[in-house]
Amino acid sequence: MLERLNQAMEHIERCLDQDIEVDELARIAATSEYHLRRMFSALAGMPLSEYIRRRRLTLAGAEVLAGRETLLEIAVRYGYGSGEAFARAFRAMHGIGPGEARRTGAALNSQSRMAFRLTIEGSSNMRYRVVDKADFAVVGLKARVPLVHAGPNQAIIDFVRGIDPRLQERLEKLSDQEPHGIVAVCDDLDPSRAEGTELDYYHGVITSAAAPEGATTLAVPAGTWAVFTTSGPAPQAVQELWRDVFTEWFPSNPYRSRTGPEILRLRLSPDKTEADAELWLPVEPERG
Repeated sequence: MLERLNQAMEHIERCLDQDIEVDELARIAATSEYHLRRMFSALAGMPLSEYIRRRRLTLAGAEVLAGRETLLEIAVRYGYGSGEAFARAFRAMHGIGPGEARRTGAALNSQSRMAFRLTIEGSSNMRYRVVDKADFAVVGLKARVPLVHAGPNQAIIDFVRGIDPRLQERLEKLSDQEPHGIVAVCDDLDPSRAEGTELDYYHGVITSAAAPEGATTLAVPAGTWAVFTTSGPAPQAVQELWRDVFTEWFPSNPYRSRTGPEILRLRLSPDKTEADAELWLPVEPERG
């Protein structure tokens, strides 16, 4: 998987002054567009689109300083429809406009080329199982919240605190299949998975029962799920589990992620500093 991903990275470098289609990158990487975006953001720490933008502006910055072509010619080469659009993007990355950078020879920022390698440590052991699950429903309360990569998500904390305890008790009694009990479900995430983009968050249960008054239902079709477990400090253990799944498990196993909700069953210690977690991710067999 990493070898094919690096071939896609080489394709990006060859085409920075051309249109780059994500479906073509996915074809080179021998995976789906959805899984490519997920893998890249987990491995690189930024969305694929952001990396391509930063690489283009790195090359554009060098050409601006070289002074051989007009700023508009450089802008058009790297996909900007106007000098104004180019100047805005240039300033956002480099902290200075292209005209001023050329006049003053200012120092610019640079996005290095990326290549991916799997580091084998041999000291970690991921606990997982693969489950084929019939269609089911998530029944609970729903909120639209921002994506947070590290640390507490205050929007989710505030949302859960505001749930009527009596409704939560009624929901918990409806749980009739794995994963049991109250779960956190994330759905409709932005493909880029960039920090701050929004997602649908459900606080509810997995059940075959109808939703009680005041609750909503998310219907989930049948499919295959990879189930991972971890224990450790909250919330770091869960966030590190998600990272490790994409940086270690997927590159080492014949599966790829597919579109669908991500389900987390979390049990906190009485002082809320330790967590036991079970993470359900929708997957499908990887096709070479």
